Amino acid sequence: MQTDNRRCVDCHPGNSHDMWRRGPMFAGLDVSRVTGLAPPDLTTGFLDRVRSVVKSRLIVKGIVTGEDAVIAVKHGADAIVVSNHGGRNEETLRATLDCLPEVVTAVKGRVPVFFDGGIRRGTDVFKAIALGATAVGIGRPQAWGLAALANEGSRPLSTS
Repeated sequence: MQTDNRRCVDCHPGNSHDMWRRGPMFAGLDVSRVTGLAPPDLTTGFLDRVRSVVKSRLIVKGIVTGEDAVIAVKHGADAIVVSNHGGRNEETLRATLDCLPEVVTAVKGRVPVFFDGGIRRGTDVFKAIALGATAVGIGRPQAWGLAALANEGSRPLSTS
């Protein structure tokens, strides 16, 4: 294993982790009270600003309602990720799998709908695809395998 000899202050002057605030999508906005990457009073104006800056595909993550899906598409999303961010932000709401059909119905095939959250086994992937997901994120099981068995734990099982 290689040692990481970088110092945090090399990338974060003054040990500040707020350099994201200088991004072009925040130009002209008061971000002094923002404590994370997304402002607490996120509006469609913010999404429009991001869309104007992002020249590649814009994927909006964290959509759990049909209404928000329609708004995201209307304001330039090229794809949507149905996700409650692992429950960290919205732990008392519906499971992401329960939200998926509503979002798929709302976007009417205009953009791909990706699914993220709660996938623990292959049958979970099949359920999400059956409910309309275009693709499914499976990060946590891979991370568990990697943690338990290093590289071997993150490889797909051989069928031969």
